[in-house]
Amino acid sequence: MAARPTRKPTFVGLFSGCGGFDLGFEQAGFRSVAALDIDPEAVATYNANLSGNAEICDLSRLTSLKSSAPADVVIAGPPCQGFSTLGRRAASDPRNSMLIKAAQLAVDAKPKVIILENVSGVVAGAHRSYWNAAHGIIEAAGYKTREFRIVGTSFGLPQIRKRMILLAARCSFDDIAQPLDSSRVALRPFLSNVDGLSNHSPRKLIPGTAEYGIAQRIRPYQKLCNVRGGHRSVPTWEIPEVFGPVTPTERNILCLVRRLRRRRRQRSFGDADPLSIRDLIPFCAVDSVAIVKNLQEKGYLRRIGCRFDLTHTFNGKFRRLSWENPAPAVDTRFGQPRYFLHPDEHRGFSAREAARIQGFPDGFTFQGAPSTQFRLIGNAVPPTIGRWFACRILEHLL
Repeated sequence: MAARPTRKPTFVGLFSGCGGFDLGFEQAGFRSVAALDIDPEAVATYNANLSGNAEICDLSRLTSLKSSAPADVVIAGPPCQGFSTLGRRAASDPRNSMLIKAAQLAVDAKPKVIILENVSGVVAGAHRSYWNAAHGIIEAAGYKTREFRIVGTSFGLPQIRKRMILLAARCSFDDIAQPLDSSRVALRPFLSNVDGLSNHSPRKLIPGTAEYGIAQRIRPYQKLCNVRGGHRSVPTWEIPEVFGPVTPTERNILCLVRRLRRRRRQRSFGDADPLSIRDLIPFCAVDSVAIVKNLQEKGYLRRIGCRFDLTHTFNGKFRRLSWENPAPAVDTRFGQPRYFLHPDEHRGFSAREAARIQGFPDGFTFQGAPSTQFRLIGNAVPPTIGRWFACRILEHLL
């Protein structure tokens, strides 16, 4: 008699996006019974690549998952923009409440396991209240929970992608160990042989432009940065062909301003403040008033009331990645050279290169314009992370 086929474990994906989290579960042997997301372009990409069938759905209006087939696991990656340190981090951002909504919908479905993912900023400051509320909803429904603070390199990904995972199950699962970040993962092996693949159209900088001039002066593992010193920061005054020439004395004053603006604090927030001329006088053997005026005229300093500050106070544009180190977290700006530069070439990254850093296979194609592709990739949960947790769930909880 033929052996009875083994039933595949099932899952529902909420806020499924283009399907990174879901793909990891499929790779581990799970079968999707439902995938829901409000973004039509994300749903189109999902359905072009995964075996499950995603549907467009405004989850903020959904009250129950009863219409979906029962599932062993509910996975969810609610919007992270309101929690991310790259944004305004407004505690009142309406997208923040989607974390609580995900917990409510998940417990309504009564699965054996629930897993929520979000950025690490979700547990910082006032935003922790949303994470705690989701915890409370799930625990009140009889689930045991554990938090996992993870980083992409722990899973073999070449990026410093820090995330929070909330895992919940009906039974205890203390034997699932926290993944350890035991080594740095080099970028080089992940970006070889990409020519000719889908979604590979990187934006190249044009010789003679200001962006190209800046890129020429940024070495691997460096960035354009006026507010931090050290060998990894290249300030604008070290690129006179783009930003204008300065004298050695003016350069010394700019370095002094960079140092003192973080020490002469006036406010209780932020990490630096504008300076007064009096702040400079004890450190100067020159006419600081005249030099500050010259630097304002040259565009290196700006006046703020009766004080002044550096004109470019960003902390890191034109980051050039290094072949021997992992990338920062892939975000929606990864294709823009003014934020991220290729290790060797004066260009940004292609969507395919970003997808590789995120752990997507080359056969996974992204729909829409390049900006859409980067948005889908940057917002995705890396399939590698999804697969790791799916395997742990199969081994310990199902």
